Amino acid sequence: MKELLRTTNPTIIPFATALLQGEGIEVFNVDVHMHTLESTLGMMPRRLLVRREDHFIATSILRENGIPLHD
Repeated sequence: MKELLRTTNPTIIPFATALLQGEGIEVFNVDVHMHTLESTLGMMPRRLLVRREDHFIATSILRENGIPLHD
């Protein structure tokens, strides 16, 4: 597993997930429970992981759709 995306923006994770699943890439949304615990403060980032072999194509898909990634 490799981290693809880390964000505190609550709209990016579902959008990125939909894009990747639409291309047949399995995604793993981690920190979901932490995000729920901290509620609306928006301080805890959520992360999206993909399989190591899917990372390159997943990065390309998100960049093509204007989703900012950490490097």
